[in-house]
Amino acid sequence: MEIRTTFRERLREIQDEILIMGSMVEKAIARSVEALKKRDLKLAEQVVEDDQKINRKRFAIEESCITIIATQQPMAGDLRIIITVLNLITELERMGDYAEGIARIALTIGDEPPLKPLIDIPRMAEKARDMLRRSLEAFINRDSEEAIRINAEDDEVDNLYDQVFRELLVFMMEDPRTITRATRLIWVAHNLERIADRVTNVCERVVFTVTGKMEEIGTSKY
Repeated sequence: MEIRTTFRERLREIQDEILIMGSMVEKAIARSVEALKKRDLKLAEQVVEDDQKINRKRFAIEESCITIIATQQPMAGDLRIIITVLNLITELERMGDYAEGIARIALTIGDEPPLKPLIDIPRMAEKARDMLRRSLEAFINRDSEEAIRINAEDDEVDNLYDQVFRELLVFMMEDPRTITRATRLIWVAHNLERIADRVTNVCERVVFTVTGKMEEIGTSKY
């Protein structure tokens, strides 16, 4: 009985760490786009620097999962949770890498005059962050129905990406001098679209945790 109590406490701690890591990634996404929008190079540098903290958090959680497997001998349902955690931290680390990539693009752009006001890119970032936050809450609450709903919202991010791409393509065709700046913004939008895709992977893992079935629930891209 005491062993199971200890196990439950360790499992709750690990899930709390997942939420902390998710918050770190969410903040990185917001800051990277803010740095791009405001040409804030110091903020962009901070995002790049903080990516190492996200990586260290991933390794710490992974070590905790390995320890709990080795010492607590989790049963099938609990083991599914731990396996899901190991997958989630990988997805979160990659999302952090995409945010870092946006920050590095902001540093490359520097104080160049903006090609156009950033409207859809911040919308993409806000939607991706909202999906991320809610997907982790769905994991904690074991809410597979919410995970399926969130997964479907990826289409909104994809549509915004297509809109950004088409608009920037027009800029490049009308004035070849804008190609470099437009291409950088396309990469920013691409990173945000990939973050949302990673969230759909999280949603699939939530469904797996609840049902024990690993299957695609949408058009998740790997």
